[in-house]
Amino acid sequence: MAINNFIPTVWSARLLQNLQKTLVYGQAGVINRDYEGEIRNFGDTVKINNIGRISVGDYTKNQDMNDPETLTDETRTLVIDQAKYFNFQVDDVDKIQQNPKLMDEAMREAAYALRNAADQFIASHYVDALHKIGDDTTPVEPTKNDAYEYLVDLSVKLDEADVPEQGRFVILPPWYEGLMLKDDRFVKAGNLPSDQRLLNGVIGQAAGFLVLKSNNTPKVPANTENGVKENYKIIAGHNIGWSFAEQVNQVEAYRPEKRFADAVKGLHLYGAKVVRPEALAVLSAQRPA
Repeated sequence: MAINNFIPTVWSARLLQNLQKTLVYGQAGVINRDYEGEIRNFGDTVKINNIGRISVGDYTKNQDMNDPETLTDETRTLVIDQAKYFNFQVDDVDKIQQNPKLMDEAMREAAYALRNAADQFIASHYVDALHKIGDDTTPVEPTKNDAYEYLVDLSVKLDEADVPEQGRFVILPPWYEGLMLKDDRFVKAGNLPSDQRLLNGVIGQAAGFLVLKSNNTPKVPANTENGVKENYKIIAGHNIGWSFAEQVNQVEAYRPEKRFADAVKGLHLYGAKVVRPEALAVLSAQRPA
């Protein structure tokens, strides 16, 4: 059967929609996507300028001010260096196009696979965060009595760096949420604003953070030599701290040469960069026994 009525723009739009619904680290409330429209192809780069601090002086009537400062800047580069693809075959593309539910189901499977890759890639940038509590060799071991307190400590780190309080997030693994649920301060945090409830993975509020949960929380394997268990990296901060840009570059239908089937393949390009390390903090924590 020839594929005469295939509309690639329909598939591409639906794929992006599914990705946006399933990402935790890659959604706008966690990471900014300010430079998304500026990328097109693998290898594209975006130069991001960061203006330095501006001094304030005392003004005295009838006296000259100091000469104007020369602004300093620091350029960071966001590179589209990740290229992931999907490639699957279907029985009849024409029929799937006429049935949105079937098409959504097929593309959802592809979106989930790409979601995991992109989410894990973004989360791996925890290594560039400025503020750290615990590390690979001496992670903390939170309990139900102090799990909340560690989030307070992360908040203090961000306070001292003048990170905006509105819009802060923290992303926990499920076991850490289990500890938090045993603390009344978290359970009684109250209802969330409607815009925050729309974010994927949101489970509540604590210590000034919007709290999210993800199975893609980065983790370092256990070290049997020094007795350190699997080490989870809990990322907290503000979305001004890092940037993410993605592009579903190509979606094509084709006939596999050795199959009586119709197939669809697509290419997902993306990149991420920590642009303000001081706006991110990481808690290294091992799961209690």
